[in-house]
Amino acid sequence: MTSERAYEFRRRMDMVHAPNIRLTTASASDRETVIDDSWRITLPDCAAPLTVNVARDLHDYLFTSMRVSVPIERMKTPAEREKTILLTDRTDSPKLGNDLSIPRSYRLKVVDDGISVCGCDARGTAQGAYFLEDLMSLRRAPFLEHQDCRREPAFSPRMSHSGWGLDEFPDSHLNTLAHAGMDAILVFVEDVHRSRRGFLDFNGLIDRAAAYGLDVYFYSLMHSEKHPDDPGADAYYENTYGRLFRECPGAKGLVLVGESCEFPSKDPHTLGEMGSDACYREGIRQMKPRPGWWPCVDFPQWLELIKETVRSHAPEADVVFWTYNWGWAPREERLRLLHAIPTDVSLMVTFEMFDRVQRDNAVCSVMDYSISVPGPGPYFVSEAEIAKKRGIRLYSMSNTGGCTWDFGTTPYEPAPGQWLRRCQALHEAREKYGLSGLMENHHYGFYPSIVSDAVKVMCWRPYPHPDVILRRLAVRDFGESGAADALACWEIWSHAINDLVPSNEDQYGPLRSGPSYPFIFHPDMTRTFDTQDINHAPPPLSAFTNGIIKPFYHPYENEQQSPAPMRCGVELKSLERMLTSWRLGLQKLRSAKLAAPPEKQAAADRMIALGAFIEHTVTTVIHIKKWWRLNMRLLVEETRDGQHNILDELVDLGETEIENARATIPVVETDSRLGWEPTMGYVCRPWHLEWKIRQLRHVIDEEIPAYRKSVNAAT
Repeated sequence: MTSERAYEFRRRMDMVHAPNIRLTTASASDRETVIDDSWRITLPDCAAPLTVNVARDLHDYLFTSMRVSVPIERMKTPAEREKTILLTDRTDSPKLGNDLSIPRSYRLKVVDDGISVCGCDARGTAQGAYFLEDLMSLRRAPFLEHQDCRREPAFSPRMSHSGWGLDEFPDSHLNTLAHAGMDAILVFVEDVHRSRRGFLDFNGLIDRAAAYGLDVYFYSLMHSEKHPDDPGADAYYENTYGRLFRECPGAKGLVLVGESCEFPSKDPHTLGEMGSDACYREGIRQMKPRPGWWPCVDFPQWLELIKETVRSHAPEADVVFWTYNWGWAPREERLRLLHAIPTDVSLMVTFEMFDRVQRDNAVCSVMDYSISVPGPGPYFVSEAEIAKKRGIRLYSMSNTGGCTWDFGTTPYEPAPGQWLRRCQALHEAREKYGLSGLMENHHYGFYPSIVSDAVKVMCWRPYPHPDVILRRLAVRDFGESGAADALACWEIWSHAINDLVPSNEDQYGPLRSGPSYPFIFHPDMTRTFDTQDINHAPPPLSAFTNGIIKPFYHPYENEQQSPAPMRCGVELKSLERMLTSWRLGLQKLRSAKLAAPPEKQAAADRMIALGAFIEHTVTTVIHIKKWWRLNMRLLVEETRDGQHNILDELVDLGETEIENARATIPVVETDSRLGWEPTMGYVCRPWHLEWKIRQLRHVIDEEIPAYRKSVNAAT
């Protein structure tokens, strides 16, 4: 494949309908209806704007993907007619829609000479039309099996941040999200019409999102300077959250999470102050957490004030309280808070975090978003039980858009079997605890993939067996000839991901940046390394740049984990086991590509590049753990020969990692989405890898020899 320029991946994201996917050799069976140029799309004369957009979208799909050109017509009295795709809702077609009652549900009826899509509402009609597109894409022809089915969403809302760019939602991306089954988007908010990127016309975004059947949730970044008990607190919150919804009453809801919207809590367990400066007093690190990281006893009071302020302007606003930041805290403290919060808000609990995995003689906790375990974790279960008992609407941060912090600069994690195991667990939580809504990604956003396609199917009822879903997708993307090897790859990867270690030092280090991660020689670190170098010339609007990458690798003492020296060896064994399996899966995928039809080759190459990027990233993680252990040994080794032996090992390891970084360069050139994340910008493009090679070359050629001299000079 030719190399891609930076951001060229957006061209693919803007292409909602893939061109010319029709298999011209396909023939229809007696049980299939064939759409050709003699058909038409018909909708009511008074159809909602969304339905009109959907008719145009379906027309474009047929024209672009299936090479079929049909007109769009309006009818004063909607009725099923020959060679017509009828788009209505239950108001327009009460007989067709008489059994529909759940928002966004729909009925699809396909007979010999006609097709009807009837939604419970306009959004249901849209989802039914998108389902038609999915069926034809799987068939690779404008052929539809005769059927009469009703389908309803299992979860709502399904919320997504932008994967196109931080708080950037071009119409093409809104359309892509709607096709993926999402019904809401998330936008970061610092003030009225001000997102993390700067000025953003919120009302314009709300209107554009509605045209694709999407609601808008504000994700608050507004720190509160006043405690609810403070004088003037009512006016303060009216001028912040109240003004936001007064100016933008069309927003669906508000997401509140501790670290992003702190307030000066009076809880004695906390520092009671906001901002990173509060963590230090007279230069001494304080042990108490800031208020955003503790289940404060006055959160219910703060939440009640914000809720009432918001709903004075938007009575139906969905106020979402997310407990992400204190899942590590004592159970009794967390549950005491949940027993006190208002019951007319939504509670969001992260699905897998703080689950504990026993690896040999060490316990490893899931410290941040990860698909290394399907979930749910004990933190989710404990809080879901309270939500059910108190009748609180329950949501979960599920990451089912396909990405987590396991690999922070990949578009998705290609372990579809593991993702579908999570979906099954989400369905079980829906039945057991009333789980109703999902947040499907954080600011790494949404990217269409086999994972999102598979998850979309699982988020509707009824849904086929997961094996059936994956088989259909494999045939779609690799043809019958390549499907078996693709499925074998996905199966291997979906089990290998269980061996990933989602520790803080890895998720905030090499897993986040990839093989561009620096290898610092510890004795010389203070005078030879500039931490800014990992993000050379970041885009001006990158929110974090390297702020959420910790370039000096050193294990944290993660929540309830075994001490670093004990777990490091265990983690190495686990990661080496994963790497072996991952490489086997990559071999299967390369075989699938060779067997696939020619028109499938380019997409297969990108999946191979993604798999190779993950392979090289895991290799870097293994190397940095070994590098850290050698540096620790060097710092305490007292003999000259012992130090020279360790230095020799460091040089050999460094040379191996240089080759790993060099081998990653053609991989990231294949797909410009690799090495990028909306808030960090690019952190693993060829320049970063070349810089990392120079950095490590300097360690090997300059720093270590200088240290050898000091060892030899020591008496």
